[in-house]
Amino acid sequence: MSNFDIRDLLDHAAAAEPAQPAPASADEKEPRLSPLAERMAALPVRPTYSPVIITGAARLADIAVVLATGYAALAIYIAPNHGYPLSYLGLLPVFALATVAALQAAGLYHIGAMRSVLTQAFRVLASWSVIFLLALAALFFTKTSEEYSRVWLLGWYVSGLAGLFLVRLALGLAVTRLTRAGRLDRRTVIVGGGEAAERLIEALAAQRDTGVRICGFFDDRSDDRSPNVLAGYPKLGTVDDLVTFARRTQVDLIIFTLPITAEARILQMLRKLWVLPTDIRLAAHMSQLRLRPRAYSYIGSVPVLDVFDKPIADWDLVLKWLFDKLVGTILLVLLSPLLLLTALAVKLDSPGPVLFRQKRYGFNNELIEVFKFRSMYVDQSDATAARLVTKGDPRVTRVGRIIRKTSLDELPQLFNVVLKGNLSLVGPRPHALHAKAENRLYDKVVDGYFARHKVKPGITGWAQINGWRGETDTEEKIQRRVEHDLFYIENWSVLFDLVILLKTPLALLKSENAY
Repeated sequence: MSNFDIRDLLDHAAAAEPAQPAPASADEKEPRLSPLAERMAALPVRPTYSPVIITGAARLADIAVVLATGYAALAIYIAPNHGYPLSYLGLLPVFALATVAALQAAGLYHIGAMRSVLTQAFRVLASWSVIFLLALAALFFTKTSEEYSRVWLLGWYVSGLAGLFLVRLALGLAVTRLTRAGRLDRRTVIVGGGEAAERLIEALAAQRDTGVRICGFFDDRSDDRSPNVLAGYPKLGTVDDLVTFARRTQVDLIIFTLPITAEARILQMLRKLWVLPTDIRLAAHMSQLRLRPRAYSYIGSVPVLDVFDKPIADWDLVLKWLFDKLVGTILLVLLSPLLLLTALAVKLDSPGPVLFRQKRYGFNNELIEVFKFRSMYVDQSDATAARLVTKGDPRVTRVGRIIRKTSLDELPQLFNVVLKGNLSLVGPRPHALHAKAENRLYDKVVDGYFARHKVKPGITGWAQINGWRGETDTEEKIQRRVEHDLFYIENWSVLFDLVILLKTPLALLKSENAY
């Protein structure tokens, strides 16, 4: 997370008109931002950490401590004479799960609580003691207390308490350090100006531990209802500018402050913003429509309605990363002989480099460079894919026809997955910059095309195994691809990735559309 102060930027940009974007040149694809928004988007942003991951890691650490200390006490005192009785081993997971439940009830799995080591220590002492007292009572009433060593229970109580204290100390130091560095903040922008936005900003500012860091607000209005500065934060442009801004810099959360009754206006804006890999919420702090408390989610104590969630976030992101790295590495090792043979064939067939590098759109429309085996003659290569490859294309070499037909030319993208990390094994295919269908750019053919960039692109995908691979010369083909890509994004799971990966070799046998 960057450590800038928005008010410092306001001082430096006092002479600029932040609400008025500079005119875009005719050949620019995206509108240019206002000077202040450009300056803010250019600031370096440090990676942030998900509070969900941190609290999940805390639970795993507590479970590990309880299991480890209980097993250590068992190994030291019981095992030398009696081995490892099942009655003892059976208590370990029960105590571990009960500990997590007790600490959860004590409010210790909240980022705010983790910052106070003393508060954590007291609550850990109380929770751990209650668990042992309840366990002793249960053993007494079931008349099984004589089966368990009191020395073992006492040793486990003391060592487990010490271990839990150490975990909370480490968590407290880590969370405090990350908080001060802004690494737990969610970079947030407000949509809409006026009283509703001002009251939302004031409500968030009055609370601790919301995890929200406001960058500014965007509003299509330019009259008195939407001033250039609101509650100390600047107006950065229009909703169209917000899409460009979120492509240039990290935006984690978008909050609409428009009234729920402004349905048409909200829907119009959402059509523009839903393509972003960002959580979108509708503030309900000023709404006269009162729903049941469980109908809302909350930012601090501010009620909001969930509109869109960032796909593949938190632990799902960790699981997908592990899947890509582990399975990608295994595939790279297993397919290395085939990679070498293909490279040799490309080299012997025509002069030039073995690998071909091509710029493509990746996650959140970032430009990435993907590797492929070269399938065209060097002097006829098309780095931007301005012209689609067609059947019998004279630009394609003899070996190129084979490796394109079998998709062997895609194998070097395993290096993108394992080493560079800008591709996944499974995901929407990364289309080239100037790829067209019926002489129109893909994003002009399909409304919301860039929504497929809400996740990392992949080597293979749901569209490819369903027959939508190869030439995209018609609008229908690209539309069907996008439909399948969006279905994949909305229904992702590790099992879904595995199914697609296993079906990919079979899909390659149906290669009538691949040239």
